[in-house]
Amino acid sequence: MTSTVPALGTRTAEGSALQAVLLDMDGTLVDTEGFWWDAEVEVFARLGHRLDDSWRHVVVGGPMTRSAGFLIEATGADITLAELTVLLNDGFEDRIGRALPLMPGAARLLAELAAHEIPTALVSASHRRIIDRVLISLGAGNFGLTVAGDEVERTKPHPDPYLLAAGGLGADPARCVVIEDTATGIASAEAAGCHVVAVPSVAPITPAARRTVVPSLEEVDLSFLRGLLTV
Repeated sequence: MTSTVPALGTRTAEGSALQAVLLDMDGTLVDTEGFWWDAEVEVFARLGHRLDDSWRHVVVGGPMTRSAGFLIEATGADITLAELTVLLNDGFEDRIGRALPLMPGAARLLAELAAHEIPTALVSASHRRIIDRVLISLGAGNFGLTVAGDEVERTKPHPDPYLLAAGGLGADPARCVVIEDTATGIASAEAAGCHVVAVPSVAPITPAARRTVVPSLEEVDLSFLRGLLTV
């Protein structure tokens, strides 16, 4: 985990109790959920197996151990989890080295949060080696703290990553807004006690208590986020 924690007040604007914004990476800030699936399809093809398209909804947004473990079990491929993890990370890293499209509205939102000095963290189930590559495009300076999936004992859907991020920023999880795109990430954020803005990428997400669903990050700005948490 890397951390440069800014000074934090208990209120960021008149009438607002927002203390921090915590953002997922794949499918939320960068358009890479398809990259993971493409890497999985390619690796298993080399192993002599064809992945069923319906499995994509099972593995999306999950930690590497869960998604890779599921695919090994589903295909019966003769490969260990550790070996497959290396191959999938290699395949994904190759793809983001060629192109790394940001989600619509991502760059504008990060710039606005930075300009207003809103404590912000990147919280991903991806491994550190992947996050550090993606940060070259996202801008490491946009985040006071980053949490990788291989740096916590229990990653998403457990609450640990978001509790760690909120704590690292000195924020109360109940006063944090998390932006996520998958059910796995949303479960993690909600278990941590955060308010969630869901921007579905692959599978639909339904609204719920303390969960707001929007079609795109283009619908999200600082005023919108502050309005979710008011005194």
